[in-house]
Amino acid sequence: MTVTYTARVANARFCGFSKLLLVWKGSIYKVLYKEFLAFFALYTAISLTYRFLLLDDQKRYFEKLSMYCNHYASLIPMSFVLGFYVTLIVNRWWSQYTSIPLPDRIMCTLSGGVQGGDERGRLLRRTLMRYASLSAILILRSVSTAAFKRFPTMDHVVEAGFMTREERKKFESLHSPYNKYWVPCVWFTNLTAVARCEGRIKDDNTYKLLLEELNDFRGKCSMLFHFDMISVPLVYTQVVTLAVYSFFLVCLIGRQFLDPSQGYPGHDLDLYVPVFTLLQFFFYAGWLKVAEQLINPFGEDDDDFETNWLIDRNFQVSMMAVDEMYGDLPMMERDLYWNDSNPRPPYTAATLFLLRKPSFQGSTFDMTVPKEEMHFQPLEDIAENREQSALRNRNLALFNRLLSSTPSPTGFMSGALRRTSAQLHRLTRPASHDPSLSEGEEEREESMGRSVETAGLGLDTTQSTTCSCGGTCPPMSAVMIHQEGEEGRSEDEKGLKNSVEENKDAMRSVVPKIPPPTLLQTSTGRHHQSAKTARQSLLLTLDQVKPHLDSLSATNRSVPDFFSFQLISDKVMTPNVKAESGLSLLNVPSFEVSAFTENSEGERMVKD
Repeated sequence: MTVTYTARVANARFCGFSKLLLVWKGSIYKVLYKEFLAFFALYTAISLTYRFLLLDDQKRYFEKLSMYCNHYASLIPMSFVLGFYVTLIVNRWWSQYTSIPLPDRIMCTLSGGVQGGDERGRLLRRTLMRYASLSAILILRSVSTAAFKRFPTMDHVVEAGFMTREERKKFESLHSPYNKYWVPCVWFTNLTAVARCEGRIKDDNTYKLLLEELNDFRGKCSMLFHFDMISVPLVYTQVVTLAVYSFFLVCLIGRQFLDPSQGYPGHDLDLYVPVFTLLQFFFYAGWLKVAEQLINPFGEDDDDFETNWLIDRNFQVSMMAVDEMYGDLPMMERDLYWNDSNPRPPYTAATLFLLRKPSFQGSTFDMTVPKEEMHFQPLEDIAENREQSALRNRNLALFNRLLSSTPSPTGFMSGALRRTSAQLHRLTRPASHDPSLSEGEEEREESMGRSVETAGLGLDTTQSTTCSCGGTCPPMSAVMIHQEGEEGRSEDEKGLKNSVEENKDAMRSVVPKIPPPTLLQTSTGRHHQSAKTARQSLLLTLDQVKPHLDSLSATNRSVPDFFSFQLISDKVMTPNVKAESGLSLLNVPSFEVSAFTENSEGERMVKD
């Protein structure tokens, strides 16, 4: 029987749990005393051997071994492993109890749903209830050792009155290799259908409710069976057990008191009895014993479920509800507070103090609000405040859009230079097909040209560049350089607009007109001559652009100078970079492109 001590701890008091420490039945002392005595006996034997039987050299070696074991014993995660394991076992233990099938709901449904005070009606109700109880007994004797000892065979079930001999023959004629606890539930459903056909069950709703209650009852029987079949994984139990036992086996050597004359750190005292080691064993081993006792609550331990008591209670209560109490109603009469609109049951002298406590009205019932804050405000003022707030938010959004869309002069000049570089790359390519180039290489070159053209429109790039200072600068995107350019501007909005207009005027005068490359690829001879003309045009363009870039750099000091060029040969124009870096004009970082509708030549170049 489960040890019940709820009444002893009903009220919190000084050392309230101390009264429970002297209880023997179901206590930790009863479960653990054998292991505790065995551990203390082994510890004492090792201690006596060290003190009186070992030689001096052997003692020194044992002392080193003891300190080694004591140092590394803390690596075993005792609290972590035991804590999770016991939590899992306790949750599983309570889930198994809630899965025990109880007949209370189904007996109430039968008592009110199956009509008839005659012998046939009584027989239907008792038989249906007996089938439900038989199913519970079959599953309990399958999972509980106490119930199995009470009903070891089906003959005992028949002799106990839960099954007739004819029902046993029918039960045994059903050949199935699995547990047949569900067979009485099927008999229940068939008999319920007969009662519905005979009119004992008045409507389909009652018939449906009976089947739903039976399915819930059968589902709990199935859960008990699966709890018994699916245990906690064996590896988990083995890990916890090995962790606890190996820890205390190491403690048998590591927690020994060594000779204080040797001067070992932490061994200044020789107490003979390891008090705290014994307490540690009591707690950790007791924790493991708790899990061992709760892992299967259908055994015969002191705290296991009393299944035989449940069988007796459920069968007696259910039969009384469907038979003796069917149609048994007390006479109805007026209650004591028939004419009282505010009934108040009396209190005894022991509970009279409860009347002095005011009834709870709510957590905000005692709050107070200042009188000046209790007046309602006109809705017109509230709406006006909302409109002003929305107007301020709208103006702030427009100002942010203005700052983010302001064109950057350095971004436009970078786009123009990249467009020039892309066209120069197409001009310097031979017009005729070079057999040494494969089809894949031609596609890569075309994709490179397209990427350069795209970069000229202001898209960002992650390639590194070499600045005029001679060092290699980290890769900078168009957004980064645009932000750096804006950091040097004045925060005043008027000065920002004036600077933008001046940059626009400067760029309109330097945008070159580049001849279309399609007209230069008609013949091989004309191609070389046009390429030479384009290179000269590019030199002239760069000479015109550089002074304006210098002026822009002087205005915006935060933008680094990336446009220092040198003429390496009469064929290719490259930036002023180191030869081993492998960078070309195509590696110039991209900037944001700003469109100027007033410059027709710039528009034509962007469209090309």
